[in-house]
Amino acid sequence: MRYSERVLNMQESPIRKLIPFAEEAKKKGKKVYHLNIGQPDLETPKEFFEGINNAPKVVAYSHSAGIIELRNAFSEYYRKWNMNLDPEELIITTGGSEAIIFALASVADPNDEIVVIEPFYANYRGFAEMLNLKLVPVQASPDNGYALPSKEEFEKVITDRTKAIIYSNPSNPTGAVYTEEEIKRIDQIAVENDLYIISDEVYKEFTFDGRKHISIMNFENKDRYIVVDSISKRYSVCGARIGVFATKNKELLAQAMKFAQSRLCSPVMAQYGTVSLLKNLDDSYFEEMIEEYQKRRDAVYEELSKIDGVTFKKPQGSFYVSAEIPVDDSEEFIKWMLTDFDLDNETVMVAPLNGFYATKTAGKKEIRIAYVLEPESLKKACQILRKGIEEYNNIKTR
Repeated sequence: MRYSERVLNMQESPIRKLIPFAEEAKKKGKKVYHLNIGQPDLETPKEFFEGINNAPKVVAYSHSAGIIELRNAFSEYYRKWNMNLDPEELIITTGGSEAIIFALASVADPNDEIVVIEPFYANYRGFAEMLNLKLVPVQASPDNGYALPSKEEFEKVITDRTKAIIYSNPSNPTGAVYTEEEIKRIDQIAVENDLYIISDEVYKEFTFDGRKHISIMNFENKDRYIVVDSISKRYSVCGARIGVFATKNKELLAQAMKFAQSRLCSPVMAQYGTVSLLKNLDDSYFEEMIEEYQKRRDAVYEELSKIDGVTFKKPQGSFYVSAEIPVDDSEEFIKWMLTDFDLDNETVMVAPLNGFYATKTAGKKEIRIAYVLEPESLKKACQILRKGIEEYNNIKTR
């Protein structure tokens, strides 16, 4: 018996692969602060469940592109962001993950190349490996807050096999929010090199300090653009698995519909729940949510700033911060925090950032923190992290 090269080459999730160590720590009676995964702790709005309760009494297949009520509701939602997307230009997907897979599979063949800004959402790599595509990285740096690399850095890696550029904005895992000039740079590179742009805009609401998200759909070369989206984070409904594949390129959308038809439809009850969210929650919901996450961001920033040797900038969006920490190997350090360390029987789990890179040697000393707990818990977790770094390095130097 043998396994496919595809599955053997696919990486484990850097976010989830260390979970067994956390489970063992809990069995020993330790409290683990989970800052490794972007699972909001805010209560799912009641409107979601009301929408499910008002759904038809027969849970039938929907149109493969999603129920028209939901596509209409998303179209209205996008207009608030100056994104002119008609219901016929949207495919409702099973989470943002499926939207990314549809996007990659629609524009590239096996052995083709996709340029990615690293560090990046770790599952981009998994999806590319699933499709036998090659991710070609352009590296951002923690020294300048992971700002967009220069045009020259992109041009160094583009070849005749390059088909698209993929990025998230605001960024998972770095919290960077790209400026209009930076988005314009991506657009210019795509036009000059005949590439598609896959813009992951899952965190568009999550911006701080007056920064605003700018969608690629605000620019002119719309036949090149694919926006992927998800309700998971903004409404705290990660398990609902509702996302969006959006493009104004009618032929591209028709081709992607083949993938949608092959899986029949996305979860129908969750589609009805999402209609209710989009129609019945007003701006005050998002204002309160962002106010809470900014408090969390500030709590993490304050405590991380107290750790000697940490390199990072205050994140401007999403609910993550990536940082270089003073250890030799962040993955081994995280394992040690779960297996050998506690402070008053409490410890912390973060995500090693090496799995968020395509460059094999990159990210070895970096971590991602998801600030998805209330501020006091985040402060305590960061204080435990600081003590852990100190003790880990003391052990290493003995």
